[in-house]
Amino acid sequence: MGRLFRTRGWSAPLLARRHDFNPGCFSRNVLEETYSQRPLKGKESSNFSQGRSRSDYEGIQFTAVVQKHDGLFKGILGHRSLMSVEGSRSRHFQVGLDRLQSEQTRKFSAEASSDESREVMEYDVVIVGGGPAGLGAAIRLKQLCQEKGSDLSVCVVEKAPEVGAHILSGNVYEPRALSELFPDWKEQDAPVKVPVTADKFWYLTEKRAIPLPSPFNNQGNYVISLSQLVRWLGAKAEELGVEVYPGFAASEVLYENDRVVGIATNDMGIAKDGSKKSIFQRGIELKGRLTFFGEGCRGSLSETILKKYQLREQVQAQHQTYALGIKEVWEVEESKHIPGYVLHTVGYPLDYRTYGGTFLYHMDNRQVAIGLVVALDYKNPYLSPYEEYQRFKQHPSIRPMLEGGKVIQYGARTLNEGGFQSIPKTAFPGGALLGDSAGFLNVPKIKGSHTALKSGMVAAEAAFEALGKSEQPSMEAYWTALQKSWVWQELKSVRNIRPAFHYGLLPGMTHAALDHYLLRGKIPFTLRHGPSDHKCTEPASKHRPISYAKPDGVISFDLLTSLYRSSTNHEHDQPPHLRLRDPQIPESVNLPKYAGPESRYCPARVYEYVTDENDKMKLNINAQNCLHCKACDIKDPTQNIQWTVPEGGGGPGYTVM
Repeated sequence: MGRLFRTRGWSAPLLARRHDFNPGCFSRNVLEETYSQRPLKGKESSNFSQGRSRSDYEGIQFTAVVQKHDGLFKGILGHRSLMSVEGSRSRHFQVGLDRLQSEQTRKFSAEASSDESREVMEYDVVIVGGGPAGLGAAIRLKQLCQEKGSDLSVCVVEKAPEVGAHILSGNVYEPRALSELFPDWKEQDAPVKVPVTADKFWYLTEKRAIPLPSPFNNQGNYVISLSQLVRWLGAKAEELGVEVYPGFAASEVLYENDRVVGIATNDMGIAKDGSKKSIFQRGIELKGRLTFFGEGCRGSLSETILKKYQLREQVQAQHQTYALGIKEVWEVEESKHIPGYVLHTVGYPLDYRTYGGTFLYHMDNRQVAIGLVVALDYKNPYLSPYEEYQRFKQHPSIRPMLEGGKVIQYGARTLNEGGFQSIPKTAFPGGALLGDSAGFLNVPKIKGSHTALKSGMVAAEAAFEALGKSEQPSMEAYWTALQKSWVWQELKSVRNIRPAFHYGLLPGMTHAALDHYLLRGKIPFTLRHGPSDHKCTEPASKHRPISYAKPDGVISFDLLTSLYRSSTNHEHDQPPHLRLRDPQIPESVNLPKYAGPESRYCPARVYEYVTDENDKMKLNINAQNCLHCKACDIKDPTQNIQWTVPEGGGGPGYTVM
């Protein structure tokens, strides 16, 4: 059945986009299209206008009946709320239109200059990112409004075409924060249904699986799809009066007198060459008395905020470290399905110097989540996380679990691994960082969605008090309250486990066992991280190329076949969102010195070295393949690649991840 999506469009025609989520609707020619890369120049590097999300893929239709009203185009849609059943209308969507008409607005045409002022909508709180942290903050704010008899306007903008469509996580879920937000979440039919029934931990050699005591303590936790839980949270937010707008990419932070006052969405209708198309429309400014950033790991605007206000330096935090997670959801044979079965492994296929591991979780409906996490501080530029994952599935203890099944979805996303010592100050003038934008992942637990949700709730409570006291409220109370919360204590107690693995797998496991079972996280010192991930990549001359087996098409697959299963979709005729600060570096540095690592660490074949007409190797960027994982922004050895938001609504279309 098709799904309707809200997309961009304020004074422009409002579109309802229909996705079939059918991997077969994407042609290989579409996914392999390439284009030349333009360099960043001056002001353009931070404020490049980007276009409207409007896919021409087969199987996607656009429906809208448009009437002109009071100088504005007002869409009359075959529309549904993104968080509700198909066919229903979102009352908050209409509220947003009414709010827009009440603001000082103007209509822009294709001839309008991008220097012209943008339309403005004002809220008490603007939240960037419709994940657990952002939605948790929005929900808690509205709950407090109900409890105290107040009224605050809250808006959530999300770059995905649907809330939850860019959410990817393991996920063995710890419901502690959810129980605080909704004590009756079971009665409210939250998609948290499958309790953990078995918790296994294996050390893998190439041929064997050696059982070890599990350090994860998953009793009382649940195997879930986080993308489905986020959809449910989105529905709850709308029920409480939050205006939730998927398909809107926040591309710019707005400042006044060195204070954050909101964000701007990117322009729409910009062609690949930078020219304006006939549908060109200026972006819109969403201004808030407070602005929260819950973009997830390596959020583009969050990184801007971190640098501008020196939030790490303010609290002497260490740099962030990262990992790349690759995941599939399989439908397995009934006889092999054990709901609630949880397995983690270390060892093979990674060598002892590379930190990482694998997971296999049995959900409901015969679905199994399986994946590999690789720390991005690995040294060998020939390593391919995607190919290592294919090798893992062929292990003699893993392959039998999957035989006879089929892959439903594929995806990838980076995650924070810096932990406690990498947490920046989370409050700044005019707003706050939430969830993985700040880095609240508990690495030993491999869990961060519960801490993300709690951080949003803590921020909401601080914001509610501050908004009642000042027209320019401060979020300093959030930073103070966060340090008194269970999130802080939980992360502090495990702060030394991840850094210990810099010495290798066995020393790291030994330290982790001592810290977890004997010392209980009470070591009176804090270990430091090694160099930043991009600095860890060694020259190719120090390593041998890795030979990976060809996929069998049954258990292991070529990358483009997997990519189809992500339902990834971008408008082709738009400026590149993956930009090179210096377009010469790939051919002059990355290829000769590091053997072109971007062609291997990317899990979507975005980066390819091809031979040009002069028989020279040249980097092509297939931006339409991008899964929004952010690995390139992190791992590129010279930090030459800049990830920016594409048109709102582009990217993967996850439904069960």
